[in-house]
Amino acid sequence: MSYSNEQLSALVRGDSVHKSVYTDPEIFRLEMERIYGRAWIYIGHDSQVPKPGDYHTTLLGGQDVIMVRGSDKKVYVLYNRCPHKGAKVVADGCGNAGKFFRCPYHAWTFRLDGQHLAAPMKNGLENTCFDPKHPDFSMRRVARVESYRGFVFACQSAHGPDLKEFLGPIITSIDNLCDRSPVGEVEVAGGSFKVWQPSNWKVFYENLHDTMHANVTHESSYVAAREQAEDYGSMPLELHIMDGNGEPYGFWEKLDLYAFDNGHGYMEGIFNPGAIETDPVTKAHYETLKEAYGEEKALNILGENRHNSIIYGSGSPHTVFQQFRVIRPVAVDRTHVEIQLFRLKGAPDDIYKRGLMYANLINSPSSNVMPDDIEVYGRCQEGNKTHGGEWISMHRYDGTDKPIEGGMVATNGTSELPMRNQFRAWKHFMTTTIYDAPAQSQDSGKATVRSASGEPIAPATQA
Repeated sequence: MSYSNEQLSALVRGDSVHKSVYTDPEIFRLEMERIYGRAWIYIGHDSQVPKPGDYHTTLLGGQDVIMVRGSDKKVYVLYNRCPHKGAKVVADGCGNAGKFFRCPYHAWTFRLDGQHLAAPMKNGLENTCFDPKHPDFSMRRVARVESYRGFVFACQSAHGPDLKEFLGPIITSIDNLCDRSPVGEVEVAGGSFKVWQPSNWKVFYENLHDTMHANVTHESSYVAAREQAEDYGSMPLELHIMDGNGEPYGFWEKLDLYAFDNGHGYMEGIFNPGAIETDPVTKAHYETLKEAYGEEKALNILGENRHNSIIYGSGSPHTVFQQFRVIRPVAVDRTHVEIQLFRLKGAPDDIYKRGLMYANLINSPSSNVMPDDIEVYGRCQEGNKTHGGEWISMHRYDGTDKPIEGGMVATNGTSELPMRNQFRAWKHFMTTTIYDAPAQSQDSGKATVRSASGEPIAPATQA
């Protein structure tokens, strides 16, 4: 069925949402158009394309795109399509294109910024409308691309807020991740894990700040960790990380949950990897930060203990263990997650090794923790296909959220504020008419943008 804005709005109540937002392919199609076609979405880190010609492919909503380092050293994001017959120019993955892209079908070539370079047998194109300078004969760029501290985001709409405005307060999670390097820079290192989930993309975001599930869903792993620790006679960090999920409800109730505009947010860290006074790895890290920033700032950086942050539509940075879980919707019931690990430039190598340990222990497909989540995500997807009910509850501590600048904070750490906040953003993106549809090209002119009342408004300046 097709949905009017009024019908879409009715699917979201203040304390619940209709199950069709997880199961209806038409709603998924609209999400790709109205959320992923309008929001700023994380594409990748510029360290993944260090040299001219280096490229990395990914998904931007339902669109195959290429992040590439141009000959001018700038990073571009192009749709992965040749304008001749529509073939994907490069295969999925990463590599180096050399000095130009060459389509494998008919050998049309393009500069690294997407501009048309050459086509074979041009005599056959004489006296036609073929014009190598016209954007229709180049690889199209995504409308807007911005980088913040090396994190590259793209927006398919030529209009709307800039990246910093869109991110709002959650930008501090990127800052804290980068500031943990004594030179303020990070790089993707060690490859990445890739996981397929048989569930709707929104379930992952909701679970990130769902503190009520940990000691239920992950019981097998934290019980095993405690049994192993008893045999050891101590609780090493590897076991402590799993043991944290077994904290009683009283522990989770005391955590802070922050929810910001556009669906973003973060939760307070559930444990500290080690105190400066007692843990030699943390102490060595602190010393490098102290030398770079001074004592006060070094303590502030390490004292910012966040667990999962949410950049809505992009994924979840984890600042303490320098990870980024990149969430890519593929179908209404299929989601691809890529877990990137970052090295803090200039930090002790043991900090990187600790992050690698966390990635293997928690985020790898063979971990003792992630499969628990994937199992329940799939069960949610299957259960919502039945006639067992129509609405999804998000009632916990509804009506008690406290407003703060740019968002809200929960009064209890088991509140479902983060879920309500995400659907507040979902409703805004899905029903607003303030943004245009995904732009055809950076060079194809400006579309007419209409306000919520339908009146034309002046286009914003294109980045």
